[in-house]
Amino acid sequence: MLKTSKIFVAGHKGMVGSGLVRRLQKAGCENILTADRRTLDLLDQKAVADFFRREKPEYVIDAAAKVGGIKANDDFSADFLYENLTIQNNIIYNSWKTGVKKLLFLGSSCIYPRDCAQPIKEEYLLTGQLEKTNAGYALAKIAGIMLCQLYRKQYGCDFISAMPTNLYGTNDNYHPEHSHVIPGLIRRFHEAKINKAPEVVCWGSGSPRREFLHVDDLADACYFLLQNYSAAEQLNIGAGTDLTIKELAERIAKVVGFSGVILWDKTKPDGTPRKLLDVGKLSALGWKYKIDLETGLRQTYQDFLSNKNLRK
Repeated sequence: MLKTSKIFVAGHKGMVGSGLVRRLQKAGCENILTADRRTLDLLDQKAVADFFRREKPEYVIDAAAKVGGIKANDDFSADFLYENLTIQNNIIYNSWKTGVKKLLFLGSSCIYPRDCAQPIKEEYLLTGQLEKTNAGYALAKIAGIMLCQLYRKQYGCDFISAMPTNLYGTNDNYHPEHSHVIPGLIRRFHEAKINKAPEVVCWGSGSPRREFLHVDDLADACYFLLQNYSAAEQLNIGAGTDLTIKELAERIAKVVGFSGVILWDKTKPDGTPRKLLDVGKLSALGWKYKIDLETGLRQTYQDFLSNKNLRK
């Protein structure tokens, strides 16, 4: 991949896509191709086909997806399955059709079975039942991995897949109900601090363990993989360490400056008990994360305070 190569970043407005654009710009890439929803509806098969024929990207990073936290995934499971299948099918198919040199498809750690052994190795895919609250999203992403693998097998396409752990950071979605856990807690604790609320109620028991990676580290890993990886198996991207949601909430409260009581609503679902990725294969290739959680949380809170990404 040259600095002058035409690189299409699908989903560049989102947290992951915008992080990828920043990383490519930092690397000196001069020909980054993007298209917002007004220009290109990724759910529109004909529009995507026309776009690929017209623009002829050499490299594609598929960071486009319908995403959300546990509530959004559970409430809109059919939408998550249909829209993600449609988006990725359009992108992957037309990448093959127009001769894209390399495609990187991004999924999620939720593709793995709910109760599989920890840390989660790549080979655990399809060895057990999925977590029901995000099964629609997970099934779509599993289909995307398989599609990339089968285009590689049938046509020799250099299509690769990467499965990030839970992500957070710049340009996150801070919606009060449909966000992921870190941006959701940042907003909740910030509003409690501003309103001088004595307590904040969080979902579940606080006992599930989760791993988190800053989006800038993910973008760096993706750039690394585009240059150093070419195989059918999906690769895990993560930090290799985790903590409980209770510990996470306490850290976020400290960063935000909320000094009240944190309560837990155990009538709400916990989701998967633990999700820690085995990142040994990526580490063996020579990549490791750089942004520790404390630094990342402080940066993300500053991003929240900027209000530019506050989605009501």
